[in-house]
Amino acid sequence: MGSDIDSISLTRRAWLRDCSLGLAATLSTPWATAQAPGAIKHTVLVVGDSLSAEYGLPRGAGWVALLEKRIKAEKLSARVVNASISGDTTSGGRSRLPALLKLHRPTVAVIELGGNDALRGLPLAMTQDNLLVMTRAAKAAGARPLLLGMVIPPNYGRQYGDDFTQLFATVAKAENAALVPSFLAGVADGPDAAKMFQPDRIHPRAEAQPRMLDNVWPVLRPLLR
Repeated sequence: MGSDIDSISLTRRAWLRDCSLGLAATLSTPWATAQAPGAIKHTVLVVGDSLSAEYGLPRGAGWVALLEKRIKAEKLSARVVNASISGDTTSGGRSRLPALLKLHRPTVAVIELGGNDALRGLPLAMTQDNLLVMTRAAKAAGARPLLLGMVIPPNYGRQYGDDFTQLFATVAKAENAALVPSFLAGVADGPDAAKMFQPDRIHPRAEAQPRMLDNVWPVLRPLLR
């Protein structure tokens, strides 16, 4: 047991270090699909962390980039703005969101945050409050919010893990927001879960990105009507 705890501790320290480096290296300007503004009916704003910022992946291999390709393939009148930053928390997203909403005026706001809160052991009440504020801000700006739920490793304790997973559903129900219950379904809990993650055992490989998109698409697609 002691060696397992030491291993987890080392993994968390390495993750925090890499996230800090990723945050410093991330461009401050989000990237978006290049389409003529006048021809676009929908703007999908993705506010997330390293899971959406292509951490450790070749550019263009992440699920958000795959989302852009799917939108084009289905000839939908929509563009994607990826405002994700590696290492970001719900507090960071909460502080960044108002300016992003004002700048991009999205019709859909995908909120993929919370995982870093849990990995740092932050109070669940704070995470829930931040998600509530972000969801309400998106609605007030005319965007339909979509929350991407997360499941954390069992080493944080069953009660903490269960409560963390539930808070996404609680926020979605309270604000009538769209919800993907488990963003990493079929990745973190699949038969080959170990092969789906990078050596840090936190960030999915490129092979996992299509499944992540498939988890999001059935909920996101109706919002683009």
